[in-house]
Amino acid sequence: MDTKRPGKKPLYVYYMIAAIIIVLLNVLLVPALQERSVERTNYTTFIKSVEKGYVKEVNIDTDFIFYVVEKDGTKVMCKTAKQEDPNLVRWLYEEGVSTDAPDPQKQSVIFSLILGYVLPIGIFIFLGRWLSKKMMSSMGGGPGGAMSFGKSNAKVYVKSSTGIKFADVAGEDEAKELLTEIVDYLHNPQKYTEIGASMPKGALLVGPPGTGKTLLAKAVAGEAEVPFFSISGSEFVEMFVGMGAAKVRDLFKQANEKAPCIVFIDEIDTIGKKRDGAGFSGGNDEREQTLNQLLTEMDGFDGSKGVVILAATNRPDSLDPALLRPGRFDRRIPVELPDLLGREEILKVHAKKIKIADSVRFDEIAKAAAGASGAELANIVNEAALRAVRDGRKFATQADFEESIEVVIAGYQKKNRVLSNKEKLIVSYHEIGHALVAAKQTESAPVHKITIIPRTSGALGYTMQVDEKEHFLMTKEELENKIATFTGGRAAEELIFHSITTGASNDIEQATKIARAMISRYGMNEDFDMVAMENVSNQYLGGDASLSCSFETQTLLDKKVVELVRRQHEKALKILSDNITKLHELAKYLYEHETITGEEFMKILNDNEGQPEI
Repeated sequence: MDTKRPGKKPLYVYYMIAAIIIVLLNVLLVPALQERSVERTNYTTFIKSVEKGYVKEVNIDTDFIFYVVEKDGTKVMCKTAKQEDPNLVRWLYEEGVSTDAPDPQKQSVIFSLILGYVLPIGIFIFLGRWLSKKMMSSMGGGPGGAMSFGKSNAKVYVKSSTGIKFADVAGEDEAKELLTEIVDYLHNPQKYTEIGASMPKGALLVGPPGTGKTLLAKAVAGEAEVPFFSISGSEFVEMFVGMGAAKVRDLFKQANEKAPCIVFIDEIDTIGKKRDGAGFSGGNDEREQTLNQLLTEMDGFDGSKGVVILAATNRPDSLDPALLRPGRFDRRIPVELPDLLGREEILKVHAKKIKIADSVRFDEIAKAAAGASGAELANIVNEAALRAVRDGRKFATQADFEESIEVVIAGYQKKNRVLSNKEKLIVSYHEIGHALVAAKQTESAPVHKITIIPRTSGALGYTMQVDEKEHFLMTKEELENKIATFTGGRAAEELIFHSITTGASNDIEQATKIARAMISRYGMNEDFDMVAMENVSNQYLGGDASLSCSFETQTLLDKKVVELVRRQHEKALKILSDNITKLHELAKYLYEHETITGEEFMKILNDNEGQPEI
C-alpha cells in the first residue's frame, strides 16, 4: 500500500526547477534584454541625428559608436558601426556633443552580472530557506515538534481568558472544597505563612474519564485569576533523547517567571509510570529521564512563590511512588462519577445552553442516567437539543431527554433493519422475559421501559430498569436477582419456543461477570469464604481483573460460577412458568406496540381482567 501523501513532491524536483530557471535566465533572458536595451542604426542616421541636435552624449568604442538620442522627451540608447573619420571628434565638439558618455557595454556587464549571478544566488538562498522550513516542519519543528529543542509549548491561559469558575462545575462538591483551599492560598498567602503552614506543592486529580478533571483545573485558575499553564503528558515524549527533560525544565522556568500561577499536566501517567528497570539500558530510557527531571523540578521549586502543580489521571495505580510522596503530589483529590443529586445539577448546568420546555423534570432524567459521567450527561443534553431540531421544534422536551439517554446507552434507532415477524415475536418474548422476572422479584429495580426497536449498538431490543433511590451497597440477594433477570430472556425463549437464539449473548456475559465477582471478589460463597481470588487494576478504566490463585482453585471457581448462574436460570424459568399467561399477554402487547413504558407494563401485569385501554 502506498503511504505517500498525494501531491507531495520530492526535494530534488524543486532543485531541478530552480536550475532550469537559472539556465533560461542566462541563455535567453539576459541576451534578449541586452539587445532590447540598445537600438542599432546606420552611420548616416547617426550623422543626421547629431546635425538635428538630438544627440548630446557620444561614446566612441573600438568597433561601435554609442550615442543617446533625446527626442520628444524620451531617451533612446543607439549604436552604429565605427567609420574611419579622423575629423569626427572635432566635428562632434563643434556640434556641442559630449564624448564622455558612460560606456553602455560596462552597464551591460553589470546588468548581465545581476541577472546571471546575483539573481540566481538569491533564488537559491530563498529556495534553501523555504526547503529548510519545510524539512523542519516535517520533522516536527513546529510547536511541540522534535526540532523545537526543549521548548515546553504549554498552552498559557491568562487570567481572564478561560472564563471558567467553580459555578460552571457541578456534581463534584467534595473536589471543589479541597481545591478551594488552593485558590484561597493563591489569593491570601500571608494567612498561611503567618502560622507557618505551606501549601501542598501538587494536587493529583484522579477519577474515571469524563468526570471533569481538566475542567476543575481550569476552574481553579479562573477563581484564582492567575496564569494557567496546560500541557499533556504525551507532549513531553520526544524522538530525541533528553528533549522531554528539557521541556520539563522549560515549563518550570516559565512557571517561576509568571508566579503565582497554576501548572496543569493532563494524563500524567504517560510520563509518570512506575520505573521497573525494563528499558533498553537498565530502565534509563527517555520517559524515565523525563520523570526523573519532573521529580527534581518539583523538589527544587519554592512553593511559597505561589506555583501550584495540578495533574490528572485515570490510572493512579500505575504512577511511580516517588511522584506520590509528600512534598510532590501531597494531595490526592478523587473526582468520581456524580451521584443522583450531582447528575441533576450537571444536567441543569448544561441545559442553560439550550432552550427547554417548562415541563422537563431533571430528577427523572438523572435517575434514568445512573452511572453517567459529566461528559456523558453533557452529551445527553446536546442529543436532546439535536432531536428537537430534527423534529422541527424550538425547544427540547422530556421525551427528547429520555430518547437521548437511550441513544447514549444503546445507540440510535436502526431504521433500516426490519425484523421478520418470527424474529420480532422472539425478541418480544425475550424482553418481556427480562421484565417479568425483574418485576416478580422483591429486590429488583422497577421496569422503566421496554422496546424491541433495533439499535445501532447491535441490540434488537432492551429492557430499562431505573432505581427509585441511589444506593451504593448491593446485597447478595440483589446480585442474585440481577443474574436471574439477565437469564430471563433466554428462559422465555426456552419456555415458549423450545429453542434458543444468539440474542442472549450480552445477557450471558453480564450474568457471568456478576457471578464471578460474587465468588472471587465479594466473598459471597461459603466454600471460599472471605478470600480474594482476583485482583482488580485500572478501576477507573473498566477494572481489569487478574486471577491470583492456583489452577485447581481456578477450576473450582469456574464450577461455582456455573452452579450459581444455573440456579438463577432455573429460578427465572419457574417465575415465567408460574406467570405464563401474563407472559403471553405482555409479549403480544409489546409485539403490537414495539415500545411500552413501565407504567403500561405494570398496569397489564396487575390487571386480572386482561389488557387495559391505553
